[in-house]
Amino acid sequence: MIQLILVGKTTDKNLETLITEYQKRLTHYVPFEVKVIPELKQGKLSFEQQKTLEGERILAAVPNNARVILLDERGKEFRSVEYAAWIEKQLATTPNIVFVVGGAYGFSQAVYDRANDMLSLSKMTFSHQMIRLLFVEQLYRAMTILRNEPYHHE
Repeated sequence: MIQLILVGKTTDKNLETLITEYQKRLTHYVPFEVKVIPELKQGKLSFEQQKTLEGERILAAVPNNARVILLDERGKEFRSVEYAAWIEKQLATTPNIVFVVGGAYGFSQAVYDRANDMLSLSKMTFSHQMIRLLFVEQLYRAMTILRNEPYHHE
């Protein structure tokens, strides 16, 4: 089982349509679900307070036996074929993998402390809304690579 935990709804309808399409495709390869943690809308919170409260909500949504992988700009980077091999190894050794996309201000220290690993999709910084699409597309690409299907060309 692979879960993707997101902070806040995807607000761009075009992105949401594409994310939903890749979610559907992924279910042919692996059990996959997306959990959305409600974004805090309280304007009186500092960035740190917001990260702390969002972190508590993220941690509450993570199953105890899960391997937690944060999507973070400081994480490991892979080429798509390398990522496919890495995800195959993760699936072979861990029954429950949870990827997390944080909110606009990143992760609290408690979430970093709980994480087993961090993955970066690029050295560039993308909005947390865009990362959602990039992640599900790359996960789908990895699945097609593992099955030797023609989606990925190299």
